[in-house]
Amino acid sequence: MKLVSQPLSKENFAPFGEVIEASEHANNQMNSGTFARFDNLATVTNAPNGANATISMVRSQDPASLPYEFNLIEKHPLCSQAFIPLNDTVFYVVVGPRGDAIEAADLQAFVTNGRQGISYFPGTWHMPLIALAGGQEFLVIDQANLPGNLVELTLSQSLTLNA
Repeated sequence: MKLVSQPLSKENFAPFGEVIEASEHANNQMNSGTFARFDNLATVTNAPNGANATISMVRSQDPASLPYEFNLIEKHPLCSQAFIPLNDTVFYVVVGPRGDAIEAADLQAFVTNGRQGISYFPGTWHMPLIALAGGQEFLVIDQANLPGNLVELTLSQSLTLNA
């Protein structure tokens, strides 16, 4: 099954999570006006047991190429998970609706503009993060090593992600 990506926007990603990007105009200033500040770009949803959010950084070591074939998807049922590129990094996001089960036909693909990050809602099915070049770095916000917060599913049908 072939999956073609569409440009990522706040509107088309809304069922799955939030797009993290600065707008044209800041909603706040800091350091005596020397920095524009963009507040409340996404909500961090904590696990019900009160686990704290963690901030991590990841760097790609084994880049993928398109078309990219995969059959593994995952979800984090207890909390949100955000990926924010630290360099001008176009990346692909494959997501499906929250729920117990999902089929390949339920998935949608999005491509970022290189400056957008994303935050998955708790329970949103998604393809694991892939990078198209070595050295791509992302800031990750989630609850690391939270027991029961990773559910992986091998789809009965492989998908091929195209540009």
